[in-house]
Amino acid sequence: MRQARVLGAGVAGLCVAAELVARGCEVTVFDPAPRPGPHGCSWWAGGMLAPFCEGEAAEEPVVRLGQEAAGWWERQGAAVDRRGTIVVALGRDRRELDRFARRTERHRRLDADGLAALEPDLIGRFDRALHVPGEAHLAPRAALSHLRDRLERNGVAFVAEPGHPDGLTFDCRGLAARDMLPDLRGVKGEMAILRSADIRLSRPVRLLHPRFPLYVVPRAEGLFMLGATQIESDDRHRSVRSVLELLSAAYALHPAFGEAELVEIGVDARPAFPDNLPRLCRQGQTIHVNGLFRHGFLLGPALARMAVEAACEGTKPEFWHEDHD
Repeated sequence: MRQARVLGAGVAGLCVAAELVARGCEVTVFDPAPRPGPHGCSWWAGGMLAPFCEGEAAEEPVVRLGQEAAGWWERQGAAVDRRGTIVVALGRDRRELDRFARRTERHRRLDADGLAALEPDLIGRFDRALHVPGEAHLAPRAALSHLRDRLERNGVAFVAEPGHPDGLTFDCRGLAARDMLPDLRGVKGEMAILRSADIRLSRPVRLLHPRFPLYVVPRAEGLFMLGATQIESDDRHRSVRSVLELLSAAYALHPAFGEAELVEIGVDARPAFPDNLPRLCRQGQTIHVNGLFRHGFLLGPALARMAVEAACEGTKPEFWHEDHD
């Protein structure tokens, strides 16, 4: 049985561990934290498995490879909701909706009645929208905890101290890997969680805006995740301006959010390379899986699959960088 080490137990590391287990490898995951939690940027993710919407700004591989994500998470036993995504814009930003439609695919146009049929609590709020039925979402914190528990049941050992690297290693440490990947940078994202009993949504809603677009992702028990800013910085302080923009956009989506309970504000820095695309970088016996940017849950499964195929089959997959300096 082949042995492998995984450094980091965020979404990338857990996806790699799952792919290794599926190939019958003996896996040890090294991470200083005992469980998934707020120390990792995966904890603050939106959990939108929305490859077609991401095509508005992301490169083609994100759209193509992201289509693997929903099925992969379902096969791991995570709860995946496949009711798609709604995209709307305020009246003054109608051109943003047209632009978004031109730059994306697999959507259908809705009038006010069509939107109200899918999301009754948005009745009268917007006279048109887009529905992307082939997209999905999950609850990131529940998915991380579930996958970690599943790996432990399948014999994966989780250890706090990595010691000296030895043998086949997958480095999935995110920004902590800048000691080996100097062109990795941090992109700050801020989010908020609200609780409201006065509004119900069945699927993520994206509110387009030329300066601060917003997505609202429904969770259980009346919770909603609002996200997320995208700031070229790796600091982790919560800025008043960003939080105000998030909350103002949520209020514009529906005034009921103005009376919601502010449960949590979070911030972290997402690892990204200069082109905002992920990379698989080999250095000796170590394969770096990094640069997932804001697409951790969306691209993690495909990157993990390709990284493990490269190690076990000798392939040179997409995003492959040999002896990266």
